[in-house]
Formats: sequence, structure tokens, C-alpha cells
Amino acid sequence: MASAAAKAPSRSEVFSLFRSLLRTARDFSDYNMREYMKRRTIDAFRSNGGLSDPQSVSAAYADGKLQLEVAKRQAIVYSLYAPKVKSVMELKQLKS
Repeated sequence: MASAAAKAPSRSEVFSLFRSLLRTARDFSDYNMREYMKRRTIDAFRSNGGLSDPQSVSAAYADGKLQLEVAKRQAIVYSLYAPKVKSVMELKQLKS
């Protein structure tokens, strides 16, 4: 059991988690939360990019999986209370 916990995830599993977090960020109806999730995801993966120890890699991966579950739940909650008016930033993007 201890060896399974120390086994580092494959490169494709890490990229899959990254893409899933970015996809979940798109589910937020609020512009600020959507951009925050994207920024936080990218920053977290950049800061953990230099990890080489299998234990720390698997710990970071497990934390990312937990963050993905939290983000999915938050996206659902935010969709229930979505603002009726678009953000100024979203309006600028629509005009472009």
C-alpha cells in the first residue's frame, strides 16, 4: 500500500488534471472567479513543475485532485447564484 501512495502519476495524468482544472474554470459564470481559477491553476502547475521526488509529485497530484473536486462543487454553487448582469470585462470581450 505504501508503494502505491509513493508512485508518481504519469505525465499524461498530470496534463489531464491540468486540462480538467482549466475546463472546470470555464464552468464559472462569474468572470472574476473564472479568471481566478485559470490563474491559480497555471500558477500552481508552474510552481510544482520542478518537483522530482515521487512522493512530493504524488502529494501535489493528490492535492490537485482535491482542488478539482472543490472547484466542481463551487462552479455548481456559483451557477445557482449567478449575477444577471455581465461584468465590464465580459462586455469588452463581446465587443472585440
